[in-house]
Amino acid sequence: MEHEIHAQMRKFDLLVSGIDMAYHDAALKLGLSDSAMLILYTVFINGGECLLSDITSGVSKQTINSALRKLEADQVIRSELFKGRKKKVYLTEKGKQFATDTVLRVIEIENEIFGQWSEEERTVYMDLTRRYLADFREKIKEL
Repeated sequence: MEHEIHAQMRKFDLLVSGIDMAYHDAALKLGLSDSAMLILYTVFINGGECLLSDITSGVSKQTINSALRKLEADQVIRSELFKGRKKKVYLTEKGKQFATDTVLRVIEIENEIFGQWSEEERTVYMDLTRRYLADFREKIKEL
């Protein structure tokens, strides 16, 4: 049983790595770094604005801030202080068009794939992924 679980976890790890690599490949094809893609994706799906703290994914703050500065220099996004020390990130007009030409293409691919699955398949996938993440976070606290 333990060997079977280990083998399944290995397959799971490979799948997660494969998904990460597919998103990396998408970013490269669109001329974006992974962190720029993450920022644009997050801001875009949040209606063109979000708190900087909403842009998460295990990427270091330094990496995000570096990509943020480049996107600001390219006039794709702007950021400003919001309620004290929080920072809010906005797509500029140029950024809205840029995100539509890049990030929206990835979102459409995601939607096409999910759209091919039944409602039950989407629900099971989301429920199990959410459960795995919650359980994993709890176990990490015990380290």
